[in-house]
Amino acid sequence: MKPYTQTTLSALFAACALAFSLPAAAYTQKDVEQYDQAWEMSKQQNYKTAFDLLQQPALNGYAEAQSQLGYLYEYGKGVAQDYSQAAYWYQKAAEQGFVTAQYNLGTMYFRGLGGVPLDLNQTISWWTKAAQQGDAQAQANLGALYHKGHAVPRDYAKAFYWLQKAAQQGNDQGEFGLGVIYDFGHGVKQDYAQAAKWYLRAAQQGYADAQDNLGGLYYRGHGVKQDYAQAMQWYLKAAQQGHAKAQYNIGVLYERGRGVKQDYAQAMQWYLKAAQQDHADALYSVGALYGRGYGVKQDYTQAMQWLQKAANKGHNKANYIIGELYRTGSGVKQDLKQARYWYEQAARQGYKEAVDKLKKLNRKQR
Repeated sequence: MKPYTQTTLSALFAACALAFSLPAAAYTQKDVEQYDQAWEMSKQQNYKTAFDLLQQPALNGYAEAQSQLGYLYEYGKGVAQDYSQAAYWYQKAAEQGFVTAQYNLGTMYFRGLGGVPLDLNQTISWWTKAAQQGDAQAQANLGALYHKGHAVPRDYAKAFYWLQKAAQQGNDQGEFGLGVIYDFGHGVKQDYAQAAKWYLRAAQQGYADAQDNLGGLYYRGHGVKQDYAQAMQWYLKAAQQGHAKAQYNIGVLYERGRGVKQDYAQAMQWYLKAAQQDHADALYSVGALYGRGYGVKQDYTQAMQWLQKAANKGHNKANYIIGELYRTGSGVKQDLKQARYWYEQAARQGYKEAVDKLKKLNRKQR
């Protein structure tokens, strides 16, 4: 979460909030000055003095001091971590309309940490208050919830409204979300050029999902001129951040020789990186390369192990290939009963080849 202060240094205040209710007294200019002194102490890493100075302004109702105490309690900076106390102080500031406290309080309810219950209605309420005051991250979060239909009915119009507001402030999550809406035509006319525009803005800020999706547009030539080299460039940026789908996509480029020299060994390396994060397509691809002996020594046992991992994640083609291995006895003892079982799994997922193989098995058994 984010503190709301004159500089990020003041996010490091060390303070301790008292658990009793605030008195009715209003804060004075002295409280503002005392808060400023506390901020100066924080820059010198004199957190104990900063804490001493910060208490009275918070007790007197100075919202910025209250919000800081919440932040310190949440992250255990200079005081034992205490989510209940964090929420207590955030709420004091939030009820005064302090925007960052509203955002942080909503986020605590979203996470349901410690003594703070998971309460998505409270999340929506506080994020909406913050978003209406122009908080870009609250706007982006609301947009994402409306887009996914999480905690609220799915509403692409509201998703677009909030994501656009966040994106116009340069929020990378908002830019990415707006790109997704244009990419898939969710509530707007599908527009790959607009998708590329917004993905690029987020990608340039290092947003890994946007980098991967932008790479996908270059790979397919949607909204931009098809350019495998550009696709690789953006996939690499995301992959270097540990993005599993981008790592898988790089494997695809190497396996197919798109924009790079075909190199099955390199493909296997990238597939393995993604597979280690349980990416289903990557798990399948590792198994497939072992089964064909491309980039590695052919090994049906390894192929079966990786394909089963993919199948366990619902990968329909993995189910089908396992059926093939059992039907042909490749790496396993031939077992038509097992073959039928795996074909049926794939067929239930709509895999046409599996449906055809089941028909052939049925004809043979008549």
